[in-house]
Amino acid sequence: MASARRSALRSMASPPSTIDQVPTTRVRARAAILVVDDDAAMRDYLKEELEHEGFTVEVANDGRAGLERVKRGGVDLVVSDVKMPEIDGLDLLREIRAVEPCPYVITITAFGSIDTAIRAVKLGAYDFLIKPFEMDRLLLTIDKALAERALRSEVVRLREEVSRRDRLDNLIGRSPAMQEVFSLIRRVAGSPASVLITGDSGTGKELVARAIHAHGPRKARPFVAVNCSAIPETLLESELFGYARGAHSTARTDREGLFVEADGGTLFLDEIAEMPLLLQPKLLRILQDGEVRPLGTNKVERVDVRVIAATNRDLAVYLRDGQLRQDLYYRLNVVQIHLPPLRGRSEDVLPLAEHFLARSATRAGKALRGFTEEAKKIILAYTFPGNVRELENMVERAVALAEGELIGPDDLPPVTRERKSQDRLSTAVAQGLTLDQLEREYIERVLDAEGGNKTRAALRLGLDRKTLYRKLEEYAAAPKPGSDG
Repeated sequence: MASARRSALRSMASPPSTIDQVPTTRVRARAAILVVDDDAAMRDYLKEELEHEGFTVEVANDGRAGLERVKRGGVDLVVSDVKMPEIDGLDLLREIRAVEPCPYVITITAFGSIDTAIRAVKLGAYDFLIKPFEMDRLLLTIDKALAERALRSEVVRLREEVSRRDRLDNLIGRSPAMQEVFSLIRRVAGSPASVLITGDSGTGKELVARAIHAHGPRKARPFVAVNCSAIPETLLESELFGYARGAHSTARTDREGLFVEADGGTLFLDEIAEMPLLLQPKLLRILQDGEVRPLGTNKVERVDVRVIAATNRDLAVYLRDGQLRQDLYYRLNVVQIHLPPLRGRSEDVLPLAEHFLARSATRAGKALRGFTEEAKKIILAYTFPGNVRELENMVERAVALAEGELIGPDDLPPVTRERKSQDRLSTAVAQGLTLDQLEREYIERVLDAEGGNKTRAALRLGLDRKTLYRKLEEYAAAPKPGSDG
């Protein structure tokens, strides 16, 4: 009786014969297959044959048990019968599609029809086999399904790798300038060295400071940020260093300063150029000795704080004018990271805009798919004097105003659509600039956009590096008309 039953099964799933097989045993050994069938003999037969071919095989006797096994994870492919009690193969397929990660599904049945096949494919089945089928046919279908799944997984992995390369935490940038910033962040994060971050307002200096903290050994300790220009000079000393009760008229209790609050972590001093000159020696002492003395007391507290400073000012001017101590500058500027303006890295504009769009649309509960081509052109043509912060605000405004699935030109601020005297060539003609003067201005702007990196600037300008050096030497010897030189 058992022999007759097995013979019948072989007639429904014939053993391997002549179809050429490509996949290796090693690939099959890594694949986990779940067979779901209420027919115990068919279930056991498929398990035996597939294990013989090198697969790891589990079985489930009905759709509910199969679904529970898939939900636990670790299944690469499901071979499921269609006709089963309670949860049939099509319902099982529908439920499996909602599981992440979703295994591929091959459905089999002895009651095949075109309608059932179409329904199975629409529900997401990789393929549909009608009994009787040759075992070679099932094996070939399984191998193809696993190969496609592996390829899709590799594509996802590569996309994630590119995404990681083009972003660091909340920083996004595929331009060479930002890739260098990312590299510096990763290299300096594990060091205790002080970092000075320079760049225009709105370029993301605090984000860089937070990324350094998050990727270093202090990430579990506090990150404390203070804007030196936002706190009155009379209060900044108390905020930074703390005070004892009675130190001044409002000191009713002892208070720890931000250096003590950041102990073991990172203190971010934004707009360091605005640090009052009288406080600079005290800051320098803390950086050198790691000791804080609160106002109104002789008690000294030891602190272990990494200081990251930032500025949008030209510190060379502050040094020259005596507004910044030279010894403090060198103590803060152990490693410098320069953030280029957004106008100097056009490759980053649309990725940033799409990132802000996705975030703002989620917050607003809107299903926005992106920007129209015309809107993209307008965004790319705009110079963004407010840099990344301005772009973020622009996108948030557009999301609030958008009525369709795409953000169009009318959703963008009027300033982006105005063609004012941003045509530099027309302005140059009106001013009577010579070709040499226009070339000089363009070279200097590109060099500034690349953070002073002459190698990158030369590549962007299409110049040999020696030629760029020669031109810069000529500019240094012949100051611009109207300059102090």
